[in-house]
Amino acid sequence: MKRTFSILIAAYSIFCGVANAARTDIVVGMQLEPPNLDPTAAAAAAIDEVVYANVFEGLTRFASDGSVIPALAKSWEISEDGLAYTFTLQSGVMFHDGSVFDANDVKFSLDRARADDSTNAQKQLFAGITDVVVVDPATVTLTLEKPNGALLFNLAWGDAIVLSPDSFDKAKTAPVGTGPFIFSKWVQGDRIELSRNTAYWGEPAKLDKATFKFISEPTAAFAALMAGDVDAFPVFPAPENLAQFDADPRFTVVVGSTEGETILSTNNKQPPFDNKLVRQALAHAIDRKAIVDGAMFGFGTPIGTHFAPHHPAYVDLTANSSYDPEKSRALLKEAGFTEGFSTTLKLPPPSYARRGGEIIAAQLRAVGIDAEISNLEWAQWLEQVFRGKDFGLTIVSHTEPMDIGIYAKPDYYFQYDNTGFQALITDLEAEADPARRTEMMQQAQQMISDDYVNGYLFQLAKTGVANADIVGLWENSPTQANDLTAVHWK
Repeated sequence: MKRTFSILIAAYSIFCGVANAARTDIVVGMQLEPPNLDPTAAAAAAIDEVVYANVFEGLTRFASDGSVIPALAKSWEISEDGLAYTFTLQSGVMFHDGSVFDANDVKFSLDRARADDSTNAQKQLFAGITDVVVVDPATVTLTLEKPNGALLFNLAWGDAIVLSPDSFDKAKTAPVGTGPFIFSKWVQGDRIELSRNTAYWGEPAKLDKATFKFISEPTAAFAALMAGDVDAFPVFPAPENLAQFDADPRFTVVVGSTEGETILSTNNKQPPFDNKLVRQALAHAIDRKAIVDGAMFGFGTPIGTHFAPHHPAYVDLTANSSYDPEKSRALLKEAGFTEGFSTTLKLPPPSYARRGGEIIAAQLRAVGIDAEISNLEWAQWLEQVFRGKDFGLTIVSHTEPMDIGIYAKPDYYFQYDNTGFQALITDLEAEADPARRTEMMQQAQQMISDDYVNGYLFQLAKTGVANADIVGLWENSPTQANDLTAVHWK
């Protein structure tokens, strides 16, 4: 009898241990599927949302609070003149295919990123690097044309990840990195699967498996979370449902900040938007509060320039483009458009764009601007708008960190060409003094606001929903990423 009782107790203990064991897999929802998985080959945010810090790593990386911390470089020294950065690399690092990581891979990756024929979407990040020298397998030195106070920040971008010359050509469909997760499978139109890298050089991942599930429709995203088919949706596409999740103890709702300046992008070379008066009229026709309330259910911070409100150097310039339909009509009349004009409004899939586009089109119509809406899939938007520059207006959230420098690129898709602004950004990149950098960043914000380059709408909030038992998801998004390196279940 005593033996039988002991067996029952042991069986019960085993059962409870299994029942209480924390899960080691996760299904993460994303609204957009990436066009490929190579962060150095395309500008789509969805790429980094899958692979940043999970599969690929760079010399430095962004932490959850936005600070820049060591990654493949464990330390660095800067020369007194600021023209040489010598990086000491982590030891024992291997790529997922078993090849050994060393300084030659760093040189290959940075030389490739800054080459004349580079297709890197953020090629300007590497423009000031004049040479990459392999000192020894564990040491590499970057030589700069002039001091660059933002170099360590720039190297933390997803566009600066380190690839192996043996596998870089596989990165789009079968990426081989050094991160804590290994690419396993991509079922196009459905999901991407990652598995734990058991040979990872650093702190190992706590999850054995991670699946990114692509669900474009907000109603389907809601249903998937409620049914438990998806464990977390770090950027939930239907803010109208957040109150319902918040009232349900099974879920945690986290509202944080992102680097996403959401703008009414304007083709500055396409008439009539090549006329500053027209762009100014456009800005005064927009009611930001109505857009945030109507499209985002109140989630989002109005902005008046291309800069994140949580950044210490931010200047609130919303009054410079305040909602004033009468002023908008007067400016259109002054520009010679008494009867208004017609243009295109090409919208990518995210709900902030589709919902916001309907509201903005109505606001523009009220002052005489007829914006014909075209709803595009992400690949179409990249082809027509971003690369082809075939648009009048579009709405998109720029989620790259501190990216005001894109306004210094005349061939960027909104085609703003201001030599004074370009010179300012060049000086900013060379400036190391924090106070002077702040002053220059504020000058840059004022300049593009005064030029009404784009219609500045709001800073995208990070509205996430997750199973209440999940720990370690980022609250804020200092870069476009779903970093799973510290995620686990209670």
